[in-house]
Formats: sequence, C-alpha cells, structure tokens
Amino acid sequence: GSSPPVGTDDAMDPCRKLCKLTGEAIGRFRMIGDGDRVLVGLSGGKDSFALLHVLHELRRRAPVRFEVIAATFDPGFPEFNLEGIRAYCRERNWEHHTVSLPIAQILEEKRFTGAPCVLCSRLRRGKLSGLAAELGCGKLALGQHFDDVAASFLMSLCRGQGLSTMGPNVATSEGNLRVIRPFVLAPEALIREAVRAWELPRAGVCQYESQLEEGDRAFFRKLVDELAERIPCLRSNFCSSLGRIEPEHLLDPRYLFQMEQQGNEP
Repeated sequence: GSSPPVGTDDAMDPCRKLCKLTGEAIGRFRMIGDGDRVLVGLSGGKDSFALLHVLHELRRRAPVRFEVIAATFDPGFPEFNLEGIRAYCRERNWEHHTVSLPIAQILEEKRFTGAPCVLCSRLRRGKLSGLAAELGCGKLALGQHFDDVAASFLMSLCRGQGLSTMGPNVATSEGNLRVIRPFVLAPEALIREAVRAWELPRAGVCQYESQLEEGDRAFFRKLVDELAERIPCLRSNFCSSLGRIEPEHLLDPRYLFQMEQQGNEP
C-alpha cells in the first residue's frame, strides 16, 4: 500500500510525533523483532542522537523485547567531541562503544582523490558491522531520515544508477546483518524540532565539511527543499510514490515480460 503523509498531525508534540512515525516505520518494514539486539550508529549529530532517544523510548513500551546499544565511529579529527558523546550516554546509562580509524591518515596513504565521505562511509560501515558481529547484534540502525531518502532517490535517478534509494531494512553483503533506518518516514524538520527538548553535546566539525557542502548529496538535499517550496505536500507525495511502485509503467523489460507471463497463466 501507499505510505502515509510524512510528519502528519501538526498539533502533536514533536517528540511524540517522531516516536509515532518511527514506530509506524518499524512495524511496516519489520525492522525490529522480539529478542533483537540493535546497534545504533551514533555519529554525534542531531539525527543519530534523536534516533537513540526514540529507540530507548520505544523499547520501554514496545510489545516486543529488544536491546539498544550505541556505537560511535571516531574518525580521529581534532575537533571531534568523542568525550562529550561518551559523557551524554553515560549520564543516561546507555550502553556505548567506540570504534576508531584515522581517516585523514588513511586518505593520505591511499592518495584518495575522490570525495572523502565515500571512503569514510565505507570504512565506518565496515567497522560498525564488525562491532555488531562482536556484540551479537543482528541490526545496525542508522539515522537517515526521509529527506535523505528523497535526495538519495533523485541522485540515483539522475546518475543513471536505477530507481533506488536508502532502503528501510536492507541485508548487508555478508547477509548476517541488516541495516535499518527507523526515521525513514520522518522529515528532517521534525527531527530538528524534537531535539530542541534535549541538550545535546556538540559533535564537532568534520575536517572535510567544506567539500561535503559542495558535493552531490548536498546539492540534491537542497533540490528537495527547493521543490518543496513550489509543490505543496512534496514530501508526503514523494513518500507515497516510493511506496507504490508500478513496474509495468517503467522501462525495465524484465517486468514487462513478467507481466505478460502472468497474464498468460491459466
């Protein structure tokens, strides 16, 4: 079926609204089951902190039993506030682990000329996946929200990489870990409103922030905002469209033949 409007019920408190949308996403895409151990990638930014807050809240009143464990990837940047992140988790009795790699040194050694975030993301995901295996976690929860999903879809479409985006519940190549995105139905604006209720520590500035602001992902995120100014309910419409694929009306012949075969079956 089609997805509900993104960020509905304006009268609801932002934190409650975010919890509601997250719970809906978890149920619809079967992200968390009874007995799951969920490793949450805690970068120190607003999205990952909000995800950790919401999952701990849902854990307390969910009909299934699951555990939440936080993990921070330390890239070794001088201004990265690892101690502030650790202290925040410690104050709330949240289990928290750290994995580290000197990203700047690795980029220099490999003489990497592409966007730093490409290699950094790959290395970060690998380290978090390894930690998940060590801790017996079958799910890795990431803080990407619906605006990220929309931008990723547009980027994939315009780059000729297929009709794809950040999936809500995706198996890794190893197959023993699933990456889940509980904020897949939540717009960034809602998360920004919700985090005002919490005094979050400063995450620190990425050493390559200026390059990130000029990259493709930043361009398409800005494009989503620009489209939203022109098209009413853009995010809700976008969400509904991504939840209602009509393959026979696309250009992939595999689905055309598939539909023909189904039509010829007795």
